[in-house]
Amino acid sequence: MANVVGIRSYDYVEFYVGSAKTVAYWFAKALGMNISAYKGPETSHRERCSYLLESQNLKIVVTGALQPQSSEINSFLSLHGDGIKRWSVVVDHVEKAFDYAVKNGAVPIVRPTKLEDNDGVVYHSAIKLYDDTELVFINRDEYKGVFMPGFGPALQKIELSSEDTALKGIDHIVGNVRTNQMDQMADYFNKALDFETFIDFGPGAISTQYSALLSKVVRAKDNVVKNPINEPYKGKFKSQIEEFIEQYHGTGVQHIAIETSDICKTISSLRKNGVEFLEIPDTYYDLMRQKNPDIKENIDDLQRLGILMDFEGEGYLLQLFTKPIFDRPTFFFEFIQRNGKSEGFGEGNFQALFESIELDQEKRGNLV
Repeated sequence: MANVVGIRSYDYVEFYVGSAKTVAYWFAKALGMNISAYKGPETSHRERCSYLLESQNLKIVVTGALQPQSSEINSFLSLHGDGIKRWSVVVDHVEKAFDYAVKNGAVPIVRPTKLEDNDGVVYHSAIKLYDDTELVFINRDEYKGVFMPGFGPALQKIELSSEDTALKGIDHIVGNVRTNQMDQMADYFNKALDFETFIDFGPGAISTQYSALLSKVVRAKDNVVKNPINEPYKGKFKSQIEEFIEQYHGTGVQHIAIETSDICKTISSLRKNGVEFLEIPDTYYDLMRQKNPDIKENIDDLQRLGILMDFEGEGYLLQLFTKPIFDRPTFFFEFIQRNGKSEGFGEGNFQALFESIELDQEKRGNLV
């Protein structure tokens, strides 16, 4: 179906963090990414610094404040801690995408703006998503420089001993909202961006004996971007979504799923690089062996690496989730490999996954 907003793909995600250099180096080392561009005092920007990290089509910007008057960054960090401030999509025409979104109910944040230097022009604009999260429309068709005006090449080549992780790009981005806000946010996406609700996980679909949540997946009608939205649902104890809202002090991006074509290589390398993952019980793999699934991978290898598997229609997916990567138990990464015509999000893994999350919540004293 037609994508009337002209969205081509995901572009970059930007984190606001307490120490941009430290986090950028961690991403480079742990995720096996390259620091390819920089913005800061050396490029005539004195209030903030940003590092661009890349791996194939994956772009992550890490930004920190350099001055107390950098109020936007400092107020974000004071309330939410380290987390995602904005994510972006490449569009055919920034002004048309922005006008369509605002006409259909989007809250404007940055009106269409032209950024220019000797390497050309970048057009961008932004609309509001969650409490303090923005969606950016961007077009670089007329730009030949490094990322966008204001950025220059990395200050120096950093030689890090890091395993190749073969990360390709963003598969989906997940947001958490408060009770009774999921339908409202899904409608916001669908109207402002001409998205559609692709999957609706109702009461009982995602739950354990202790906690539960509701989820809807909205996507562009040509499936170039897709975004699950979660809200808490009543259970005996506190759900992971409630913990997020409480610790993040608001709604926002819970995790990013990063695509790989060889998840065994990816997870093996990430583990060697020091990334911590949720622990999956051995009984999960015993059950999978009983099902004798038709997959290319060896279940023994998947068990050794802790990788989950889910089957649907004419395909299957493999996935694994990190533990929270910052001090607050809010943001984490997912790594995913889709095989065949897999379009799901691992519904068959929800039980094992959420039990693993609850074990971590219990260790933090945040389950009750």
